Amino acid sequence: MKHIKLPGSRVIKTGVAIFITAWICLLLDWPPVFAVITAIVSIEPTVSDSIKKGIVRFPASAIGSAYAVLFISFFGNSPLTYTLAAVCTIITCFSLKLHAGLLVATLTSVAMVEVIHSNFLMSFFIRLGTTTTGLVVSTAVNMFVLPPDYTEEIVKRLHSIAYKTGIAIEKVFGDILDDEHDIVVIEQELTDQLEQAIQKTEELIRFQKEESKFHPLVGSELTRFQMVQKSLVRLRLIHYHIDNLIHTSFSTMEFSTEKRLAILHAAEELAASLKEPSLYYKKEHTEFLQQLTGLFWDHNEDVTLNKKQYPTSFRPELILLYELVSIYQLVERYYKLNPQEQR
Repeated sequence: MKHIKLPGSRVIKTGVAIFITAWICLLLDWPPVFAVITAIVSIEPTVSDSIKKGIVRFPASAIGSAYAVLFISFFGNSPLTYTLAAVCTIITCFSLKLHAGLLVATLTSVAMVEVIHSNFLMSFFIRLGTTTTGLVVSTAVNMFVLPPDYTEEIVKRLHSIAYKTGIAIEKVFGDILDDEHDIVVIEQELTDQLEQAIQKTEELIRFQKEESKFHPLVGSELTRFQMVQKSLVRLRLIHYHIDNLIHTSFSTMEFSTEKRLAILHAAEELAASLKEPSLYYKKEHTEFLQQLTGLFWDHNEDVTLNKKQYPTSFRPELILLYELVSIYQLVERYYKLNPQEQR
């Protein structure tokens, strides 16, 4: 049997807002179409966004209504009326920086031309009433019907980002430490996808913070949300170190085969622990970190004793080890925030 995908909460809330808005307008003998349009576009990801944009959409809609009334009184129901009402509404909204209300205001201005036949002033005030109805209903529905909760989605995305980070580490260090590569060429596509996923998750965190003004998180929910925020910061920093590696040349590295294999093995174990949390073992992770730190200081001493050989910049071996040690430390902190996933 084919799986049927149920509508999301935003679709359900939009339907509820449309029904209530249209019902109220019909009770008041107002044309519901304008109120319904306002209600549809006012269902935002958070209650806070609904209120903020509603404050902008109300005056914008009033501007569109005023232009519709003005030009229909001069030119009647004509192509020139539609054009002037729309163009003047757009120019005025842009000038007043009412960008969030531009679409609704423009639709209102052209739609009103068709329905205004007499009593222009009454039509203007009715339009303000329908706008207010759509805004109030959509905000109330957003607040009380299936209130937004992004925590679960954020947690899912966090795990996906960790998995993609593991793949990126595996790919980057595999290419860098491949003896057959004189010049390392790393595809940027993987890290670009990782950056987009991080940005989207950061946006969801912002939504949840805004929503908490109206539906505060308490107890374990608040603790969990704070944990996922800190975890994402760790993953973003790891992404930063991976990006540093991608934009560094490692063509002149002089690691011995033994050290090269040891570093590659450490990177692969690190990647595996991010791709599959159950593979993170604190004891083994600490041992790898100590081993890498030892290699780093050994090469640092080599640089110090050979100042004439490396007068102006760090050797690529030091850069590679520094970035890997930094990532190891960040992964350790990441799993301290997620103790239920480690062994």
